[in-house]
Amino acid sequence: MVRIYIDQKPYDVKPGKNLLETCLTLGLDLPYFCWHPAMGSVGACRQCAVKLFKDENDKTGRLVMACMEGVRDNMYLSLNDTAAHDFRSQNIEWLMSNHPHDCAVCDEGGSCHLQDMTVMTGHAYRRFRFPKRTYQNQYLGPFLHHEMNRCIQCYRCVRFYKDYAGGKDLDVFAAHNHVYFGREKDGVLENEFSGNLAEVCPTGVFTDKTLREHYTRKWDMTMAPSICQHCSLGCNIIAGERYGALRQITNRFNGAVNGYFICDRGRYGYEFVNDPGRVRQPVIRGEKEGRNLFESLSGILTGGKLLGIGSPRASLEANFALRRLVGEENFYQGISENEAGLLRKILAIQHSGHVYTPSLKETEYADVTLVLGEDPTNSAPRLALALRQAVRTKPLENIAGSNIPLWNDAAIREMIQDEKGELFMAYPVNTKLDEVASGMLHAAPEDIARFGFAVAHYMESSVPEPEGLPAQTKESARRMADLLQKAERPLIVSGTSLFNEDIIQAAYQIGQALEKAEKKAGLCFVLPECNSAGLAMMQAPSLAMAMRAAETGEFATAVVLENDLYRRAERSEIDRFFNAFKNSLVLDHLENDTARKATVLIPTATFAEGEGTLVNNEERAQRFFQVFMPKNEHIRESWRWLDEFRQFREGTKPDELRELDNLLEELVNAMPQFKGAEMAAPLSDFRINGQRIPREPHRFSGRTAMLANVAVSEPKPPVDTDSPLSFTMEGYRGMPPAPLTPFYWSPGWNSGQSVHKYQSEAGGPLRGGDPGVRLLGNAVHFSNGFHSASPAAFKRQMDEMALVPLTHIFGSDELSVLSPSVEGRSPRPYIALNSLDAERLHVSEGAILKMRIGDQVFDLPVTLKNELPEGLAGLPYNLPSLSGIAWPAKGVLTNATV
Repeated sequence: MVRIYIDQKPYDVKPGKNLLETCLTLGLDLPYFCWHPAMGSVGACRQCAVKLFKDENDKTGRLVMACMEGVRDNMYLSLNDTAAHDFRSQNIEWLMSNHPHDCAVCDEGGSCHLQDMTVMTGHAYRRFRFPKRTYQNQYLGPFLHHEMNRCIQCYRCVRFYKDYAGGKDLDVFAAHNHVYFGREKDGVLENEFSGNLAEVCPTGVFTDKTLREHYTRKWDMTMAPSICQHCSLGCNIIAGERYGALRQITNRFNGAVNGYFICDRGRYGYEFVNDPGRVRQPVIRGEKEGRNLFESLSGILTGGKLLGIGSPRASLEANFALRRLVGEENFYQGISENEAGLLRKILAIQHSGHVYTPSLKETEYADVTLVLGEDPTNSAPRLALALRQAVRTKPLENIAGSNIPLWNDAAIREMIQDEKGELFMAYPVNTKLDEVASGMLHAAPEDIARFGFAVAHYMESSVPEPEGLPAQTKESARRMADLLQKAERPLIVSGTSLFNEDIIQAAYQIGQALEKAEKKAGLCFVLPECNSAGLAMMQAPSLAMAMRAAETGEFATAVVLENDLYRRAERSEIDRFFNAFKNSLVLDHLENDTARKATVLIPTATFAEGEGTLVNNEERAQRFFQVFMPKNEHIRESWRWLDEFRQFREGTKPDELRELDNLLEELVNAMPQFKGAEMAAPLSDFRINGQRIPREPHRFSGRTAMLANVAVSEPKPPVDTDSPLSFTMEGYRGMPPAPLTPFYWSPGWNSGQSVHKYQSEAGGPLRGGDPGVRLLGNAVHFSNGFHSASPAAFKRQMDEMALVPLTHIFGSDELSVLSPSVEGRSPRPYIALNSLDAERLHVSEGAILKMRIGDQVFDLPVTLKNELPEGLAGLPYNLPSLSGIAWPAKGVLTNATV
């Protein structure tokens, strides 16, 4: 620690920081625009001026920008000095000279950093009386609205978009006070993290276009802490609601997971909650049509044996409630046998004690990274952003002797130029990360696995070397092995995307080899869905086993939990499965093919309307909380319905349903592998000074205005018995525990920039620790057969094409594609071929191929991808129009001459 003096008061602070972040950590309000804790300092806005003195005797001092001045022992400075105060006030007056002052209609109203800083500097009156500079706004796609006239030239947008996220199509044009931030011409912003511009921008230049469709100011929204539903990483989000509809998703800081940023799928994929086609009423079909719901259910629940199908997109509590209803021996995972096998192997590896599973934040500091069989940009986008940071961070180790602090972003980037860390990508087609990779391998899944085994062999000779490897592949494997052995923080990324168990085994072999070399290797696995890990940890049999059980005829009813089984297997197989039962009871919030098969369809709550626990890919248990009560009394959480069904089946009148805490406690007692999940968030009886945590900001005015046409008096707010949160603006106004923080606000800091008030230090972890509990410490054995045999090389077949699933960030996820903005960015169905295969099949780009895959025939336009190996074809994974494919798959081209 070093001692500095601010306005004659002594403070002991950390060295290595700049004055701005030090002041913010100390709780002192100092205005700024261009600085960002994730991106460092460039000194562009000149708003954080302070007076710096030589020593305690210096009465003159000099003005410096706090973000560009490092902390050192015995510094004397002043925030309140008249010259510093006047400089900040005059500076913001110049920055605001061309600003339209359209706060009353601006989308940032109520959460604008520019408003906060203007008030903080005391600049309240406008003296500029001349014509203002104006710009034409651009169309930037379905996610962001552009309002360039509000710009104050802080450069945050291009620094994030180009430097941090790797975007290519947004830049700064012109010079002086005429700079323009946008695209070269109108068009969709292509980067998968473009939505973060709405939070990064301190003014209203970039705003959430989906929010504009149903605009609500921040203080009129009900908000709750939540978890993203669209991939396995478990990014923390804040969900905002008004008038019974979800209006906005913003980033919720978690230093161990997503930090300050989320991907566009997580930000804009929320509108499935508002989908007009949602299941909102119970539906009764067949013989029971026309009966009362509980009359129908009484016969189903007591009229024979039940078989339960769980879901990787349902909470732990919902899956456990189904397991209790049908019995442990009759509960199945609801995913394919292949996927279940991959997840079993991953869990066995993570619990083997031989490898280390890093947090998402830790992956940003890997010095050598090998990606085997994954395209993180599409399958786990926030991981791809982390890997970009790893590539950018490694060269910083080489400037230790340059005397340039790491926070001085402009200087260190100038010094390292194009240097980057080591990243090797092994995937069948080109990926966005290839542009920052130092090596690439485009190969079939079998050959990617063989490459991984070769890398392990060159590090540990007991691992057999794959036979027949091409010389170039051998050389790449040798180089990769050498780099990993020399690395201090090696990272291997793999996962389930290619449905190939040998790839996962190869990643494990490399991790083991590094462990024997006494290296702490990180092994990060990408999983398919938001609770794939949680469901797999229940160790239930797969959907294929459920189909076999159904064939015995001993079950009267299938109970399907939030799972469209037609996405999991061939349609004919699922048809046979449902035909084996007298009744099918389906609980879901989506109208899908499985829901249409239901004898009784039960409407369930989405993540925004209910509470529960999810386990992410690193086995971090995290809670999401209800942001609003459904208007429809029939819409309830799946676990609540299922617990009521269990009590009904057992002959107990379900007057008092169990609270979520009790259900989670029973889950932990029944399955010790989940011990710790009950501590992911405070229990429902948690209070601070006897008060709940309000979901609404203290300026909230929506309840009266919403029903003013019915009654002027406010209705009684609903009561939430399952969490410490309340549905009013009254409650504890201090700083709640991190898992319960529904929004960021502090006096004078109304925007998301106020997050620093919730952190232990500016840019550091949240006070009390980041949310979530890792479950990896539990001494639970997950068995799976490990092997060391390398697979055979891929061979092209003359009469069929081997298919690989190509994941797309927009389109491959079941929920987000129901959002109109995301659906507009989704690809249309296609088949990707090597040009040599296309020539052999007598087709060209755009031609239609009729392909038989399993029991279905698809007409697919051809897209040429010459990096694909011959004999291999790529197919978009899980597009709505391409469901019902059992992966891994093969296709027969029925209208081409082979």
